[in-house]
Amino acid sequence: MRSGLKQAGLVFIGLVTGVLVSLNFSAIAQKSAGEPLPIEELRSFADVFNAVKQGYVEPIEDKKLITHAISGMLSNLDPHSAYLDADAFKDLQVSTQGEFGGLGIEVGMEDGFVKVVAPIEDTPAYKAGIKAGDLVIKLDDTPVKGMTLNDAVKKMRGKPKTAIKLTIVRKGEMKPLDITIVRDKIKVQSVKSKMIESGYGYLRVTQFQEETTADVVRHYEELIKKASADKGELKGLVLDLRNDPGGLLHSAIGVSAAFLPPKSVVVSTDGRTEDAKRKYLASPEDYARSHREDALKKLSASAKTVPMVVLVNGGSASASEIVAGALQDHKRAVVLGTQTFGKGSVQTVLPLSSNTAIKLTTARYYTPNGRSIQAKGIVPDVIVEESANGERHERLRESDLERHLGNDQDKGKDAKETKDAKDAEKTAKPQGKNGKSKSEAEADEAKAPSFEIASKSDYQLGQAMNLLKAWQIIKK
Repeated sequence: MRSGLKQAGLVFIGLVTGVLVSLNFSAIAQKSAGEPLPIEELRSFADVFNAVKQGYVEPIEDKKLITHAISGMLSNLDPHSAYLDADAFKDLQVSTQGEFGGLGIEVGMEDGFVKVVAPIEDTPAYKAGIKAGDLVIKLDDTPVKGMTLNDAVKKMRGKPKTAIKLTIVRKGEMKPLDITIVRDKIKVQSVKSKMIESGYGYLRVTQFQEETTADVVRHYEELIKKASADKGELKGLVLDLRNDPGGLLHSAIGVSAAFLPPKSVVVSTDGRTEDAKRKYLASPEDYARSHREDALKKLSASAKTVPMVVLVNGGSASASEIVAGALQDHKRAVVLGTQTFGKGSVQTVLPLSSNTAIKLTTARYYTPNGRSIQAKGIVPDVIVEESANGERHERLRESDLERHLGNDQDKGKDAKETKDAKDAEKTAKPQGKNGKSKSEAEADEAKAPSFEIASKSDYQLGQAMNLLKAWQIIKK
């Protein structure tokens, strides 16, 4: 029996080695040239594989075992690396086009449960009151514990107009909450705009998709026309990136390029392979697909000079942090709000076959001035809480996720200062500026609408407007 296992193990090692070669990991192969394969570890893996294959209580397919092994290998690296089976790979491709089926939430895993990173605006989950930081412990009557993230996402997806019950644990609630959500086709409107008042425009980017750069241009030109119709010019612009979970890198570069001088550095990346080390510029070569027209050709020149305030909060992640960091470093805009999520890592999708892939973290993002975004985020120039009472609302951030990638610049004294600041934030007693109690502050927050576009009760937007108007006075 033991000799049979050994023989099968050797065959399996050969099989695994052949698979690794056939997967076309050329960059990894070049980088690892001269490094021997970990034969002993592969032998242990083969022994486990064969033990499960022969001794598990029920028969299990080889394909399923291999899939689970790959999934476990990746999910234990960091919260953003993952194995994408056929359905997950298709969903990823479709979602970047701005239309897909499901509930409308960005999720990750923590302690074996699904953790909500952010609900996507105007989706069933958003309208049902799902919040960032919610921990999903049951889907209908099925416990989440023991599921992979892909399995949980599959269960949440489904045909439009069908319902699913999410049992969630929420900080501050004494017992789990049951929230029933009706699935729908998720069609995310990437960009929204509005004239707040005469001469002052508002642009909101909810997610960075394939057409986001072109949509920003179209909405900006509409604001210009509205300002002209009012016999004036655009005196100021608010770019709202709050609760924007990110999206496509080239779209973030395109939106940044809309407001920056040509050829300005937008973001750089650094990783272990040579193709992970590069700078991205405000240039069509970096933001326009090779087969697409340069969307910024239609943009008015005033976009490069109009006074700007960028709104961010703890839900601003990834691509939205790239834009905020670029405009901040080039002193093109004032960033206002609260510290961002801190998702500053690059995920590369590596196809394994025609319908499966792995999503692998391959590099870190850096702002034009060389600041790492990872696990730290963008600190606003002007810190303004989300409500007038000044209460600090605790939000889920990258640094709160299990196995999050560290900030390579956050060492020694800086690391200690960051830890001390986070500890102080956690232990600080929430108290409003006007001496309101925590319960009164929470009541105030509950009354306020959640990101209704350019709402008059939006406190942070009001402060952004005050800043833009102050610039007008100083200019005169």
